[in-house]
Amino acid sequence: MIVTTKQLFAAAYGKYAIGAYNINNLEQTMGLFRGCMDSQAAFIIQISKGARSFTHKAMLEGLIRAADQVFPEAVFAVHLDHGDEAACMDCIASGFYSSVMIDASGEPFEKNIEITKRVVDAAHARGIVIEAELGQLGGVEEHVKVDEANAKLTDPGQAKEFVKLTGCDSLACAIGTSHGAFKFSGSQGLHFEVLVEIQKRLPGFPLVMHGSSSVPQEEVARINAAGGSLKGAKGVNEDEFARAATLGVTKVNIDTDGRLVWTRVHREFFRDFPEKFDLRDPGKIFMAEYAKFIAHKNEKLGSAGHLEEVRKLV
Repeated sequence: MIVTTKQLFAAAYGKYAIGAYNINNLEQTMGLFRGCMDSQAAFIIQISKGARSFTHKAMLEGLIRAADQVFPEAVFAVHLDHGDEAACMDCIASGFYSSVMIDASGEPFEKNIEITKRVVDAAHARGIVIEAELGQLGGVEEHVKVDEANAKLTDPGQAKEFVKLTGCDSLACAIGTSHGAFKFSGSQGLHFEVLVEIQKRLPGFPLVMHGSSSVPQEEVARINAAGGSLKGAKGVNEDEFARAATLGVTKVNIDTDGRLVWTRVHREFFRDFPEKFDLRDPGKIFMAEYAKFIAHKNEKLGSAGHLEEVRKLV
């Protein structure tokens, strides 16, 4: 059952966070649904600009519609991740997405408000929920590329004004994370003091944490042992998700970790079975491993076990 992120956030706020997972293909889609059913969690499917152009946007939409039939007990939102204005308007017009993110965070504050407000007005007219972003995460994720020198934390004072002027339904905040597999160095971590101040100014308002993959060191080590070269990769401590949820974070974006699982499974498979060439063989392993990964993340986010409760509320 496809619902809006706003409905999911109302159920989760202050108690746990909803996992938002990017998908690109059949195997990820099946693993995601299986993992969320195994852990009895509502979830958010994220489709990026890159995923929409990887094959064709209709292909991913078709997979999601099919999964909705195969897993009738699932409760989830379909969300555009990091859309520019054109992509947002296209998704709004399609009628398929229940939630859209407009990312104009690279623009000056006033321009960000202007662009976001246009998208909000168009989306709300069709009952679609909008996520916006204020502040800039560093790192690289598909078309999103921000040098660390240009990354900036969200200003709590601006956050309140931004939400008031744009009418957005949730706000992605920059609190020290970055996109990709190389989020932190040394003892750096999340800036919880920023979240505290934003929540004070926007009590009860849903906040979003991007760049939240944990980059498990076991996955990195196994990838490197199977011929990879990921050196210095480090992510968010997943044990900090629970604290973030108490500070208003209701949506946590996880993409890189899923790519690491895919890479580990395929590198190890073809290392161990060099004679194999059937794509379904590693695909079966990946779907099972991805489902386990998703269930684990839902446990850490606190969303596991709440599916029936959410269903009653939506």
